[in-house]
Amino acid sequence: MDRRKFLKGAAIGAGATALAAPALAQGGKQLTIVSTWPRDFPGLGMSAQRLAARIAEIGDGAFNVEYFAAGERVGAFDAFDEVTSGNSQAYIGPDYYWTGKHPAFAYFTAVPFGMNVAERNAWIGFGGGQELWDEISGEFGLKAFQCGPTGTQAGGWFNKEMESPDDFKGLKMRIPGLGGQALSKMGASTVSLPGSQIYENLVSGAVDATEWVGPYNDYFMKFYEAAKYYYTGGMHEPSASIAFGMNKAWFDGLTDHEKLLIEVACAEEHAKAHQESIAKNGEYLAKLVNDHGVEVREFNEDIWDAFGDAAAEVFADTRAHSPLAAKIDDSFQAALRNYGTYLHNFDGTFVRQRDRVLGIS
Repeated sequence: MDRRKFLKGAAIGAGATALAAPALAQGGKQLTIVSTWPRDFPGLGMSAQRLAARIAEIGDGAFNVEYFAAGERVGAFDAFDEVTSGNSQAYIGPDYYWTGKHPAFAYFTAVPFGMNVAERNAWIGFGGGQELWDEISGEFGLKAFQCGPTGTQAGGWFNKEMESPDDFKGLKMRIPGLGGQALSKMGASTVSLPGSQIYENLVSGAVDATEWVGPYNDYFMKFYEAAKYYYTGGMHEPSASIAFGMNKAWFDGLTDHEKLLIEVACAEEHAKAHQESIAKNGEYLAKLVNDHGVEVREFNEDIWDAFGDAAAEVFADTRAHSPLAAKIDDSFQAALRNYGTYLHNFDGTFVRQRDRVLGIS
């Protein structure tokens, strides 16, 4: 299959019939969903399509569900305005794409040195995170649920080895969110690009490096054709939770049962997407190395320390934006240290010793 056609969506003309029966329910309340992901894209794209189909299925006629991948109805970065305007009822995508609207949206996707999936789930479910998400989303007429974490993401693809913090000076890199702002503090020139545009920019040299997700998703993007060095665990996205963001007026007009149907479908897909990510990433990391000669690297401690200094500046900038941004950061940072202390001493000890005994590296 031609890669460019694949990323732009093989079914770009499918439009309103994008979901096959029985997923396309008729006669219920209209639920048009726009996504920030390409159609049929392994991982993120398939997760979004699976969620849309599941809402239609368990709704059993409650919703007339239409799903549009990125570019089929609106562009990936236009999904926010599409839903706040009421033209569509929901989007599936990462809320850190909307930091231009409010920088604290990043906390509900991923931030530098932030929470892993387990920690984020705890914060959203039991640490006041959902209530804060409702507050910031409500300012823009939205209501959101988590619907798919990626797990710890890769540090990115680079066309040279990154040996010191100075190597980031002048580097042109695709990286969104507060992670991108942190690299800017280190002298990098960062840009946000939707997934469908990354490969061509990397091949052409318009960018020198990119981050995307992890081995499973990255394999199908074929970044290995343009960048040789693949860095593991980055500082920028330790969980990257995807949002199902709805027009709040539309959501408020649903019955309690209809609201619960959507919440349950999102929770189910949130679990499935993470399961898929963990199940597939090891397999595809091996394919990248063995089939395509990718060289796997890890950032050294000098670089990690520089990341930390830059991230601290970004958090200070974000807090200064508004009282709400400071309130969200206060909650997030306190919860991170609380959960992190427990996980470091229990999960951290176990994994470190298990891997030592079993020889896992």
